[in-house]
Amino acid sequence: MADRIGKPVTQRQLRVGEMIKQSLSMILIKNEAKVINLETNMITVTEVKMSQDLKIAKAYVMPLGGKNADETINKLKENSFHIRKILSKKVFMKFLPKLLFRKDESFEYAEKIENLIKQTNK
Repeated sequence: MADRIGKPVTQRQLRVGEMIKQSLSMILIKNEAKVINLETNMITVTEVKMSQDLKIAKAYVMPLGGKNADETINKLKENSFHIRKILSKKVFMKFLPKLLFRKDESFEYAEKIENLIKQTNK
């Protein structure tokens, strides 16, 4: 697995990403962030990718059923500072990374591939 730049992802990046993913998931499930007009317990954190210097965490999320995904991502982006503040009480690191929320499109991609395979098998 490699970054866009071509540098391999380190074990440390994977470990920190997984730790942040688990903590972020628990924050959303328990609705600790209290984001207005957003049911955070219906959001799945599928992956967290860390930058080389561990200062940026890209959290790939998807609301249940994929409904209102763009609206959900925007609300999470608006409240990322607040969510990061809550995360700082759960994850102990020298520098807590900046959170960037992204829509996880891997499910759509997998569905597309599956449909193509079904079409070729007909």
